[in-house]
Amino acid sequence: MRRVVITGMGTINPVGHDLGETWDSIKKGVCGIDFIKQIDTTQFKVKIAGEVKDYDPEKYLDKKEARRMDKYTQFAIIASREAFKDSGINTEDEDAYRCGTIISSGIGGLKTLEAEFVKGETRGFEKISPFFIPMSIANMAAGEIAIEIGFKGVCESIVTACASGSNAVGEAFHYIRDDYADVMLCGGSEAVICNMGLGGFTVMKALNTGNDPSRASIPFDAERGGFVMGEGAGILVLEELEHAKKRGAKIYAELVGYGATCDAHHITAPDPTGQGAATCMTKAVKDAGIEPEKIDYINAHGTSTHLNDAGETAAIKIAFGEHAKKLMVSSTKSMTGHLLGGSGALEAIICSKALQDSFVPATINYKNPDPECDLDIVPNEGRNVDIKYAASNSLGFGGHNACLVFRKWENE
Repeated sequence: MRRVVITGMGTINPVGHDLGETWDSIKKGVCGIDFIKQIDTTQFKVKIAGEVKDYDPEKYLDKKEARRMDKYTQFAIIASREAFKDSGINTEDEDAYRCGTIISSGIGGLKTLEAEFVKGETRGFEKISPFFIPMSIANMAAGEIAIEIGFKGVCESIVTACASGSNAVGEAFHYIRDDYADVMLCGGSEAVICNMGLGGFTVMKALNTGNDPSRASIPFDAERGGFVMGEGAGILVLEELEHAKKRGAKIYAELVGYGATCDAHHITAPDPTGQGAATCMTKAVKDAGIEPEKIDYINAHGTSTHLNDAGETAAIKIAFGEHAKKLMVSSTKSMTGHLLGGSGALEAIICSKALQDSFVPATINYKNPDPECDLDIVPNEGRNVDIKYAASNSLGFGGHNACLVFRKWENE
């Protein structure tokens, strides 16, 4: 079976504008959550989000280019350029039809949809932008990136709500492992901190409505009261091992397992028994060809909603049995907020760096234990510990579950 390694990574998110800044912030336990600045929240119950700080698209993109992209595509392009450069791949040296792109988004160009609808209502719908459709559709980030770097293999956008980024990475992994590709650029991006996005999640009663940024995204804490919306992108370059070795590529980690299931339970609420998520983790571990006891760390979906955190805890106990008591299970959404379709890819990056640097990130701002969430959630302080295997969970509306398993790379 072909082996798959990670040779490039890029990101822009609430705690960093690139990979280096992001990992430094994660290790320090920096909270990227604050009061919303990009829209007026006077009429909203929700005042807090995980925004990309001091974002100016013209620092990264040509002005004309930026105007023709929704913000989620901008983020994806920025992270992809970093990941591709980081990988050191030269497209001219590759068979372009053996190189693919899977870049997901849970929602796509909602900011564009909102702006163009307002324009249509006031000026007439034949006066909206001719770029409205390509700017708003969820597959356009994948298309724009493939065009830019010249990858001509599979080009897809998997839409599975908050599991989208993890599904993109997982499917790209299998694509290489099953010999359909040698190189895949994959991940997710989201940018829906806008009136429609904030309003839509607020009326669902999904978001935290508090006024203290340090007590807003508090996964597994007894006082948790909803997730905090984040924005940004995470992109990875996956490569077949021998292909990477041949060109002398640096390797961050090996991707060894992927599982995906559906709760088939409810359009938004997870199955409270945790059975669907547990089966997903079990499938990923089996796909990796290891025993459950080999997993040292799980980057939890951990959204800071009552149902998610309790259900995910139950799922981990089902999947790992007695070993669940020994697992370290933290949620870095305590720092970044929830990037929706971009979260799984960012958390895949965090898992890879955790393995590489022998450091397990914390669940920050934790104060009040919840008996329903009684695992070792690495409260408040990260740990310098040598870990060999890490898993990342993503659980999305519609009952979508995805789990990725990574192995520490030790210069074979």
